[in-house]
Amino acid sequence: MKNLFTPYKLKSLELKNRIVFPPMCQYSVEKKDGIATDWHFVHYVSRAIGGAGLIIIEMTDVEPDGRISDYDLGLWSDEQIEPLRRIVDECHKYGAKVAIQIAHAGRKAEDAEVPVAPSPIAFDEKSKTPRELTTGEVKEMVEKFRLAVRRAIKAGFDTIEIHGAHGYLIHQFHSPLTNKRNDEYGKDLTLFGSEIIKAAKEEMPEDMPLIMRISAIEYVEGGYGIETGINLAKAYKEAGVDMFHISAGGEGKIAAAGKPGTHAAYQVPYARAIKENINTEVIAVGRLDEPELANSIIGNEEADLVAVGRAMFRNPYWALNAASKLNEKVKITRQYKLGFPREIQE
Repeated sequence: MKNLFTPYKLKSLELKNRIVFPPMCQYSVEKKDGIATDWHFVHYVSRAIGGAGLIIIEMTDVEPDGRISDYDLGLWSDEQIEPLRRIVDECHKYGAKVAIQIAHAGRKAEDAEVPVAPSPIAFDEKSKTPRELTTGEVKEMVEKFRLAVRRAIKAGFDTIEIHGAHGYLIHQFHSPLTNKRNDEYGKDLTLFGSEIIKAAKEEMPEDMPLIMRISAIEYVEGGYGIETGINLAKAYKEAGVDMFHISAGGEGKIAAAGKPGTHAAYQVPYARAIKENINTEVIAVGRLDEPELANSIIGNEEADLVAVGRAMFRNPYWALNAASKLNEKVKITRQYKLGFPREIQE
C-alpha cells in the first residue's frame, strides 16, 4: 500500500516521498527587481533539509506589472536566473526536487499603475479597474509565459507549474465571471490557458512533466462549481498538463452561498473528483497538517501527492517529524541526526 513516504515518479520527475511544499508568496524581494534574495535561499533550502520531496517556488511572474506586489519574484529577465539556480542546486543536495510556479496576477496586480485583465472588471471596490488586453496583447502574453518557462529550464528546475488558480490571469480568462470578451479568447474560455500550456511544453524537455494549479470551484455568488472545474482540467490535460494541483476560490469576494470550509482536508474531495473523472495525477491541498491525515489521503488513493503549506511554515522539518510519527525510515542530514529517533534513520 502506498503511503506518504512511498517514492513517486512521473516522467523524469522522481521524488523520494509524496510531500510537497506548495508555492506561498514571501513578498520579500528587496529591490523590486524580481530577483530572489538570501531570504528565499534560506526559506526554501530549509524545507529541503527538512525532508520535503518536492518544493514549489512561489508565484513568479512573467512581467513586472504581472506581480501581486513589487516585492514578488519574476522571471522576465535573464538576471533573475542565477539566484534561482542557486536555490535549486542547494535543495538538490538534500534530496529535494524543485519546481517553480509561473504566473501573472492580472487584475490582482496591486502595484501596477493600470492592471490588465481579459475584461475591465475590478476585483472589488477598493481595487483598480483593469485595462482589457487586446487580442494581440493576449498573444504577446502567451509568449511572455513561454520566455519565463525557458528561463526556468535554464535555472535547472525539475518541473514547471503554471498558475491557473486563485483569481489570477489564467483563472480570469477561464471564469465566466471575469471574461466577457467577444474575440476568440471569449468564445473559448480555456484557449488562453491552453496556448500557455502548449508554449510551455515546447520549451520543456520532452520527459519533464508539467503541473498546473487550478481552482476546482469558485467561492462567489454565481461562480462555477466542480463540474466546470472537471471540464477545465479536461481541457488543460488535452493541451498537455500532466498533473493538477487542486485548490479553490480566489476570484472575488467570498459570498455566503459559497464559503470555503475551515475543517481539515476540506479541499481533498475536489482533488479526488478531478483525479477520478479525468484519470489524471493530482496534488491535494487544504489543512493537511496532521501526518496521519496526509498519509491517509495517499493510502486511500485520493491524491498522488499532498501539499503541506502553513504547517511547514511553522515547522520546516514537518516531513522528518511526520516520518517519526508514522515510523517511516528517512534520510536525515548528519548535523541533525541527534534530533531524531535512530529507528527512523536510513
